[in-house]
Amino acid sequence: MIKLFEKNNRKDQHSIPVSRKKRRWLTFTLVAVIVIGSILYSLADRYLIRHVQVVVADDNTVATPATANAGSEGTASTTSTTTSATGAHATSDDWSYSSDDLKIQIQKVQTGSGSDQITYYVADVQAKDASSLRSALADNSFGTNITEDTSEIAEANNAIFAINGDYYGFRDDGVIIRNGVLYRDSPTRDALALFNDGTIKTYNENDISSAELLAEGVTNTLSFGPILVQNGEITSDFSRVKIDNNFGNRSIQDANPRTAIGMIAPNHYVFVVVDGRQDDSRGMTLAELAQTMKDLGATEAYNLDGGGSSTMYFMGRVVNNPLGRNQERGVSDILYLTEAQ
Repeated sequence: MIKLFEKNNRKDQHSIPVSRKKRRWLTFTLVAVIVIGSILYSLADRYLIRHVQVVVADDNTVATPATANAGSEGTASTTSTTTSATGAHATSDDWSYSSDDLKIQIQKVQTGSGSDQITYYVADVQAKDASSLRSALADNSFGTNITEDTSEIAEANNAIFAINGDYYGFRDDGVIIRNGVLYRDSPTRDALALFNDGTIKTYNENDISSAELLAEGVTNTLSFGPILVQNGEITSDFSRVKIDNNFGNRSIQDANPRTAIGMIAPNHYVFVVVDGRQDDSRGMTLAELAQTMKDLGATEAYNLDGGGSSTMYFMGRVVNNPLGRNQERGVSDILYLTEAQ
């Protein structure tokens, strides 16, 4: 009997630490699940979950362009004539558009060969009125993680021509003015301002307030960068460029797909979209892009969101080859052209 009691007592003593180990393990597991879950939710909240801050009134009263049939690359295969809702009489083909108030000429350029080949697209634009150049937001909403393809936003706004913008929704800073409305006022970096007299100016967001910009007639600001050309000169060697610290960012110094906007003269703009990360186009470095913009005659030029975002849209079709497989990546905003109202 005594032996049996001693045996049972030894079992009870052994069971106590085992039970404690289980409780500790369960506690550790629960804490780990909570921590990992919190991290995953924070990442999803920051980069995936839509946060609509402002719904923009849908005011698509601009002209609807005629859609040209896609022809062979670099060839004006189809010519059409259309009268827009604003009464503008225009002619167009796959690579050009011309009316009394707006002229767009697109050219495909290839340089180099083999692994050093670069394919890019240049749009030379002349407008009589600065109101032809506008911006539009994905889903007509301002906020974070709200995206649509460049072509979708363009079509929703009856754009004749469009490029991706600065992807403002990927960050929560910068000065964001769109179509004369101030949406965000957190000065951070070098930026670009478009004005109602047709001029474009590059500037540092910390040097001039949003109130001053609006008083001067700003219509849109773009917050990405860097500045490529300022007062007719390339700004730097771009070796230490830093845009932001968001999770998942690539280095932007290397050759990549690119999007840039420049001004040759008031109401005379140049847009460049560079394909990259593909066999027939390695992309451009920032230094190469700056030199290209200067060679095109830009006195002011600015780098916009690139990589998979880089997209040029014209008359119902995507002109370039996004992501190297003709597949667009959703963006939060575009710049586009239409007939002035």
